[in-house]
Amino acid sequence: MNITITAILVTISIIAIIYLTSKVKLKAFIALFLVSVFLALATLPAEKVVSIIKEGFGGTMASIGFLIIFGAIIGVTLDKTGAILSIANWILSKTGRNRSPVALGITGFITGLPIFCDSGFIVLSGLAKSFSRRSGLAISFMATVLATSLYSVHCLIPPHPGATAAAAIMQTGMGNLIMAGIVFAIPGAVAAFLWSRWISGKIAHNKTEPVTQEESDPGKLPGALLSFLPVIVPLLLITLKSVIGLIDKSGGNIISKILYFPGDPVFALFIGVICSLFLLKEKNIVTFNEVFSEAIEKAGPILIVTAAGGMFGMVIKSTGIGEAAGKFFAGMGIGLLVPFIIAVILKTAQGSSTVAIITAASLMAPMIPVLGLDSEAGRILALLSMGAGSMIVSHANDSYFWVITNFSDLEADTTLKVYSSSTVIMGLTVFACIYITSIFIL
Repeated sequence: MNITITAILVTISIIAIIYLTSKVKLKAFIALFLVSVFLALATLPAEKVVSIIKEGFGGTMASIGFLIIFGAIIGVTLDKTGAILSIANWILSKTGRNRSPVALGITGFITGLPIFCDSGFIVLSGLAKSFSRRSGLAISFMATVLATSLYSVHCLIPPHPGATAAAAIMQTGMGNLIMAGIVFAIPGAVAAFLWSRWISGKIAHNKTEPVTQEESDPGKLPGALLSFLPVIVPLLLITLKSVIGLIDKSGGNIISKILYFPGDPVFALFIGVICSLFLLKEKNIVTFNEVFSEAIEKAGPILIVTAAGGMFGMVIKSTGIGEAAGKFFAGMGIGLLVPFIIAVILKTAQGSSTVAIITAASLMAPMIPVLGLDSEAGRILALLSMGAGSMIVSHANDSYFWVITNFSDLEADTTLKVYSSSTVIMGLTVFACIYITSIFIL
C-alpha cells in the first residue's frame, strides 16, 4: 500500500482512539480493539490480521503481566497495613514539621515506585490535608506536591504499565531503565515542587484540616524498616544485577550468577511481595488471599488496557509507517524530540499516559536505527523522552486530574492552574535533562 495512504490511515486511527475514549467515553480496551482491527484490515494482508493482533496482545501481556500483578500486590499491602503512612511519618521525623512539603514529596516519590499514582494519591490525600492544616500552606500546593511526586515515577519507571510495556516494545533492559528513570524523575519532581510553590501563591485557596485515623494513632502502624522493605529490596536487587551486568558482560562472575534470578525484575518484585506479607498482622492464608484478590482485581483492568495498547502498537508497527517516518525525521537532526513530541500530542489529546507512551513506543521502535538511537543508551533515552512527553499535559481528560481535584476538595480551575501547569514544567524539565545527557553519551 502507498505509504502516504498508510500514514493517513494511521493518523485517522489515532484520532479515532482519542475521540472514542475522550468524547464518546467508550472503554479504552474496546476502542483499541475496534481501531486495531480496522487499521489491520485496511493496511495488512487479510491472512495476517488475526495473528498480528494476537501477537501484539499476548506479547505485551507476557512482558508486563507479572510485573504489574506483583506491583499491585505490594501496593495493596502497603495501603491496607498503613505502611505508607509509616514511611511518611518516618520521613517527616527526619525533615521536621517545617519541611512537611518536602516530606510529602519524598513520601510520594518513594511509595510511588511500586504503587500506581491514583491509588497512591487516594491513600495519602488525608496526609496532604493534614500537612496543609498544620503548616498553614495551601492545600493546592500540598496536593500538587504529592500528585507530581507520584506522577514523576509513574510515567518513567517500571512496574508502571506504560513504561513497562514500552520497554518491551523498545527492547530495553528493565534494570537499566529503572535506574535511569529514577535519576531523571528526581529533577522533574523538584521542578514541579518549586513551580507549584510559586504558582499556588498567586491564587486564592481553601484550607482543609481532616486527619486520617491512622495518622492520628501512629502506634497502630507497622515499623518504618519493615514498611520500606517491599519497596527498597526489589529496587536494590534489580539495580545490583544491572550494575554487575555492566561490569561483567559475559555473566560468568559468581555474583552475576547469584543475582541471575533474584535480580530479574519479575523475581525481584516477587521477593518484594514476600517482604510485604510480613506487614500483615494476621499471617494466614485467608488474609493473604484477601490481599491477592484485591490486587488482582485492581491489576486486571490495567493489564487488559495495556495489552490492548500493545496490540494497537503491533498493528502500527506492521504497517511499516515507523520506518518511513524514521527516514523522514532522520534528515532533520531532531532525534529525541520526535518521541517526546509524539507522546505530548497523544497525552494532551486523549488523557492516558499509558496509552500515550505505548502508542509512541510502537511508532518509534522502527525509527530508532535511522534516528541514530540504536544502542542501549539511545533506546533508554528515547523511551524516557516518551515518558517525559506523557506527563504533558495532565488536565480534564485525565482521570488522575479528577482524583486529585475530588480527594483534595479543590475547584477544577485551581487544579488546572497549579497541578496541570506543574506537569508541563515537570515534563519539560525531565526532557531537558535527557537531552543534555544525550549530548555526552550518544
